Amino acid sequence: MTHSTIRIDRLSVFGHHGVLPEETRLGQNFLIDLVATVETWAATQNDDYRAAVCYAALCDHVVALVAGEPVQLIETLADRIAEALLAAFPTITRLTIRVNKPAAPIPHPFGMVSVETTRERFLPVGFSLGCNMGDRESALSMAVTWLGVTPGVQIEAVSGLYRTAPFGGVEQPDFYNLCVTGRSALEPLALLRVCKEIESRLGRVPGQRWGQRAMDVDLLYLGDRVVEAPVLTLPHRGIAERAFVLVPLAEIAPEQKISGLSVSDMLIRLPREADDVVPCAERLSCIAEDLK
Repeated sequence: MTHSTIRIDRLSVFGHHGVLPEETRLGQNFLIDLVATVETWAATQNDDYRAAVCYAALCDHVVALVAGEPVQLIETLADRIAEALLAAFPTITRLTIRVNKPAAPIPHPFGMVSVETTRERFLPVGFSLGCNMGDRESALSMAVTWLGVTPGVQIEAVSGLYRTAPFGGVEQPDFYNLCVTGRSALEPLALLRVCKEIESRLGRVPGQRWGQRAMDVDLLYLGDRVVEAPVLTLPHRGIAERAFVLVPLAEIAPEQKISGLSVSDMLIRLPREADDVVPCAERLSCIAEDLK
């Protein structure tokens, strides 16, 4: 994905924010600094202004908020600006707002008083995990735990365990599979690196295609992001054909839309294959409630 950083410095807006009555009655100038990380692939591919974030529109939103309803805390003002801009501009993935108050009522010499807040956009994310080597439950439990403690990833649900016959015709033990859903502020390639690092920690080595796996961690989707790269395709192109993904995913996210279809709708189209995905009696000990 292609990203750009937009910076707006010292946008001056008159407002009536503050705790003291004089501040809300007389008002003062506030200086706003803004740093936005923006997805620009759609805009730069065709040099399309309509797909870009307009600097003037950003300023208009900030001015309307700062000049509008008074608040006591500039912390509140910074949060409101960040929330409004993330809601108004869906291609902004990360945003830092600094509210500077040059006329703060401090009875001492000072250069500037400011409050800074940073927000990231968290998108729905889904993972498919599987393995058929060693202690499968323990390996999957560890993989889920590592996902859950990854900065920028919030785990919300973990499916039960399912036993699945090997895919691809290679003679080997059955797989244990599960799915994990949550939200993430990480970019697709960063999430892919997380998946590969977990696989490597748990002993995954390059080998025969469709062969035994110490651990598979596949990124299934990230919001409605579409990625076509040599190392990653989103949504994962194998979701609709793989019952060992759809069955556990339908347990925890049946209404999740992927390429226009819900997970439950995709599963209905695979009735025979779904019968081969058998729930296990075991459940992982690291269920998502402990990871939120």
